[in-house]
Amino acid sequence: MTQNGNLKRRVRARAAKTGESYTAALRHIRRASLDHPDTKSVRVAVAQTSLFNDPRDISGLRASGMEMRSLMRDAHKADARLIHFPEGAMCSPNKRVMSENGPREIGPSDWTRFEWAVLREELSATSKLAKELKLWAVFGSVHQLTPPHRPHNSLYVVSDRGELVTRYDERMLSNTKISFMYSPGKTPVTFDVDGVRFGCALGMEAHYPEIFTEYEQLEADCILFSTTGETPSVAPAFAAEVLGHAASNTYWVSYSAHAPQSLTVPSGIAAPDGRWTAQCPRDGTPSIAVANIKTDPGNPARPWRRTARSDVYEPHRVDSDPRSDGRNIF
Repeated sequence: MTQNGNLKRRVRARAAKTGESYTAALRHIRRASLDHPDTKSVRVAVAQTSLFNDPRDISGLRASGMEMRSLMRDAHKADARLIHFPEGAMCSPNKRVMSENGPREIGPSDWTRFEWAVLREELSATSKLAKELKLWAVFGSVHQLTPPHRPHNSLYVVSDRGELVTRYDERMLSNTKISFMYSPGKTPVTFDVDGVRFGCALGMEAHYPEIFTEYEQLEADCILFSTTGETPSVAPAFAAEVLGHAASNTYWVSYSAHAPQSLTVPSGIAAPDGRWTAQCPRDGTPSIAVANIKTDPGNPARPWRRTARSDVYEPHRVDSDPRSDGRNIF
């Protein structure tokens, strides 16, 4: 059923894009599948959501949950298999709101201020809808630990059965996060949907290329990078890094941030050639953009780059002094 549903979605998407009949589009996709039998494809929706940063506000938490579920329904209508949300999609706690010395002074976070029971209810409703829509959902959330341990800043991965299948905890925390707010994570996380492998990154981890290189070594086809976008001025740097990671590792990167950031750079999906395939509107509103994430087993770039990082060059090196290599050039 899943494979047949994916095929129908691909056919309808091609027919809508090219103007072909359903039959002609089906014929083309089947012919392409024969030429590249190992190619896998997943339709992904990337979201930008309203920024909500006060976890004491019950009505705000409820509104964030409702907005997320509305975007999930939009993704379902767009035939997406997976929807990717920003860091702290339901709530991204503000460091000054949480500071026990605040709001003027940033200090250790007082996590008793968080309405944890309301958060759990909204997460439960979101998981229930994922099952109903048969839609994978990946979204940022604070993950509570047993006191006195600080929580993790996490990405939850909920399957199309409404089950939490894995969780990624941000590893490379900012100075404020590690000093006053969160416990760091330890390991990379990957998961597969319809044969396509996804990796997770979070917060400011776009600044660390080793995070993205590690996922290339783990055979990831697409990285889901979620950030807050609280400060729109930093968006261009993050976007440039996302495009660079996609191109240098020859895989897809989905970039999800909050809607206020879209005025400079909206959420979007970067292709392995380092260009945006789809982007949300640049108007500061909650929305989604959709793209088909496809693997390309015939692309020689990734295998060669792995070879290039080995000792393939060693037999060809010449031990010479560049100042006197036997030729008088000047």
